[in-house]
Amino acid sequence: MVGRLILASASPRRAALLRAAGLEFDVAAADVDEAVLPGEAAQAYVQRLAEDKARAVAVSAGQRPVLGADTTVVVDGEILAKPADAGDARRMLRLLSGRSHDVMTGVCLLDPGRGHPAVRSAVATTAVEFAPMNSQEIDWYVASGEPLDKAGAYAVQGLASRFVTRLDGSYSNVVGLPVALVYRMCIEAGLLLS
Repeated sequence: MVGRLILASASPRRAALLRAAGLEFDVAAADVDEAVLPGEAAQAYVQRLAEDKARAVAVSAGQRPVLGADTTVVVDGEILAKPADAGDARRMLRLLSGRSHDVMTGVCLLDPGRGHPAVRSAVATTAVEFAPMNSQEIDWYVASGEPLDKAGAYAVQGLASRFVTRLDGSYSNVVGLPVALVYRMCIEAGLLLS
């Protein structure tokens, strides 16, 4: 890597995905308001947050490239961010039960470059299908604690894997970071030697 990347996220899942792909990076968590703006579409929402996170960390990153990302779940046009509590998690899981939804991750690579900062942004979308879940399964899953800090109230790589019947798109995107997209963006920015 040309210039060690900074991941503007405290997500252990994003860090694990980058590590597994062999990318070297440091972590600097970004503190940004993640509220959805009135009338904001899901794609615009995740792209805005990814850029906000990258810019917040870039202030103290010097000349190092910064990667920001944000993931959300969308069903019937409704953005399902992290649930507010167990009741909200149950509501989200009932919405997802027995149907398909989209997982969107906005990615922003901010490269201070050589005197001319470059911003590369993209949004990856993966369709995910859930099997029907009964009340007992939803209660069991919520009681596990796993859904409480996850967009859409589930972790595809965890206990919820038993409910996922189909994926169309990037699996790593559903976990929280579309790794192939990030790799391509780094290559295009000249941050990695191909």
